[in-house]
Amino acid sequence: MNSMDFDVLFIGSGHAAFDGAVPLGLNGQKVGVVEENLVGGTCPNYGCNAKITLEEPAEISHLLKQMAGRGLAAQTMNWHDTMIHKHEIIKKMPALIESVLASGQVKIIRGHARLQDAHTVIVDGQAYTAEKLVIATGARPHELAIVGAEYLHDSQDFMSLAEIPAHITILGGGYIGMEFATIALAAGAQVDVIVRHETILANFYQPFVTELVASLKAEGVRFIMDTDVEKVQAQGANYLISGAGDFALETYYVLNATGRVPNVENIGLDIVGVQYNAKGVVVDEFLQTSVAGIYAAGDVVDKQVPKLTPTAIFESHYLAKLLSGETTAPIKYPYVPTVTFTTPRIAMAGVTPDEAAAHPDVYEITENNVRDDWYRQVRNENFGQNILVFDKAHHLVGITEISDRADEVVNAVLPAMEFGWGPAEFERLPMLFPSITASAFGQI
Repeated sequence: MNSMDFDVLFIGSGHAAFDGAVPLGLNGQKVGVVEENLVGGTCPNYGCNAKITLEEPAEISHLLKQMAGRGLAAQTMNWHDTMIHKHEIIKKMPALIESVLASGQVKIIRGHARLQDAHTVIVDGQAYTAEKLVIATGARPHELAIVGAEYLHDSQDFMSLAEIPAHITILGGGYIGMEFATIALAAGAQVDVIVRHETILANFYQPFVTELVASLKAEGVRFIMDTDVEKVQAQGANYLISGAGDFALETYYVLNATGRVPNVENIGLDIVGVQYNAKGVVVDEFLQTSVAGIYAAGDVVDKQVPKLTPTAIFESHYLAKLLSGETTAPIKYPYVPTVTFTTPRIAMAGVTPDEAAAHPDVYEITENNVRDDWYRQVRNENFGQNILVFDKAHHLVGITEISDRADEVVNAVLPAMEFGWGPAEFERLPMLFPSITASAFGQI
């Protein structure tokens, strides 16, 4: 009989934990999660869910602008009211997730966890033992080591602003920087984006990124490229940003969007010998760390697949099956889609256009100007292009799109990619018409 306190104990309570903890609990195992902050972790409380409640009004504002003179009137996003709405939605998330955990008989332990050995975790002085441990501590905003770093704000700060500053300067040209630039712009702020290098959204198809940047520039966003910020100084209610050479910029608010780093410090990894690096915890094909019986999932893991919520959910579900004995197979990742919630949006999954172009003997590429599709014209969309990648048997294996609804299109065709549908399977799918899904499948 197992004398441990738990069969499985998760350190962290985000998607990498609770999506697997509940099925394990329902399967009869003794399961616990340790959380020192809000239950649910970053995504529901400070990340995806909070962001989309701000992005949705920004998207609607963008749509109204497109439809001005076509039956609708342009309207600026009201930040104050939007923020109230955001708080109404997000404040419910911890209790909701706690109830989900309770439904699976999962015990919530509150406090900071630190590994003592391969089966023991110390939480604020109390020891808890488990047959298996799962590190699911996620990631946090990267901190810039510059003079005046105390004046910088992170994504959580931005998504809690009571009022939108008149002038926002964003450091970084990745997901967070570009998405928040779009949101701040829709709320009426003047937006500057400072990028250290010459590349924006490096993981996306660069010709589409160029179109996105041109669109944001046309809306008034200023991009300052190849610039290292060295200092931020307070000047009354404003801030002076300075950098190499004679670069100087005055602004009302500075948002640090220079990326995220895994939470590997101060949780006892060195004590028990769990291997990790700057990219996260090192795991094998079973998500097991260098210490037998200790696993890791979510953004804390060093991996090649995108560090996104869907990835964390998939890994958590996998561990639930592995640790319950339902599977003994290594993890096999599906096509993981990714999107930048800008206007327009860029979404993609599978083989990229660059990879396909480099292997013409393996892949075939189809480019579609979907902006000219009649259904896209209903919303008077200004952008619309996708690149589809097929294998030689005409199975869809990659898609990249720039449009206002690129995320919906990629989601629509994802099953075709994952399950290897060919022309015969597509013919068996009479889509609802008219719809964005029917429009998307019409290109395949």
